[in-house]
Amino acid sequence: MPDRDWIIIVILGIGWGTTFFFNEVLLRDLGPVTVSFARVTTAALFCGLWAALAGHRPWQLTGQRGQIAFFGVVMFALPFAIYPIGQQFVASGVAGIVNALTPVMVVVVSHFWPGGERATVLKSLGVGAGLLGMVLLTLPALADESSSRLFGTLFLVLAPVCYAIAMNYVRRLHGLELTVMLTWAFGFAAVFLAPVVALLEGVPGALSPDTWGAIAIIGIVLTGLSFIAAFGILPRAGATKTSTVTFIAPISA
Repeated sequence: MPDRDWIIIVILGIGWGTTFFFNEVLLRDLGPVTVSFARVTTAALFCGLWAALAGHRPWQLTGQRGQIAFFGVVMFALPFAIYPIGQQFVASGVAGIVNALTPVMVVVVSHFWPGGERATVLKSLGVGAGLLGMVLLTLPALADESSSRLFGTLFLVLAPVCYAIAMNYVRRLHGLELTVMLTWAFGFAAVFLAPVVALLEGVPGALSPDTWGAIAIIGIVLTGLSFIAAFGILPRAGATKTSTVTFIAPISA
């Protein structure tokens, strides 16, 4: 893998670690599912504009909509809601640590996925080390034996599982222009979340400037632009190496 791809992974890791901070900012004014909805909607608009400026026509997509919809829900809608929900019980640093389980889950899922990357002895040892590391790093946060913190931590584990499934499923979407695919994926994620927001959280009240700024940063920079970069290197690096970006995120989180 070229050195520039490792540089991109490091930059993405630092950036994605800060998303847990911005989640906490957004949770002051928004419900957790609304946080996810705002994030994917902003990212969809950004990617659609990017695609249009690049000369593509994302609105003319005719095939693979069902597959893109599944990918968008599993890769974006669910994890982006799981983290804000879990962060109501644990700190952003704990969320960042749990997020580092993503490469571990990718190795496990990839091994059993048709056509996926088979686990080697070294990868298996890495899975064990990753699980042990996550347990050791989260134990101090659970030292007060709070059941709510334990629930929040275990609930957050669902997000790396979603990422692992999506990182393997994305192989089915080959041949599509990247920004067009992401526009539809984020759009389907927003459509999936909209009725959930309406049913559970309703329309938010007046938002503070901090909230609007956080929505712009997390939606445009840390989601739209970042995933264009991440999926740009995925064909060269593979799912396992690309997912190691989450090993860096806990530092900034």
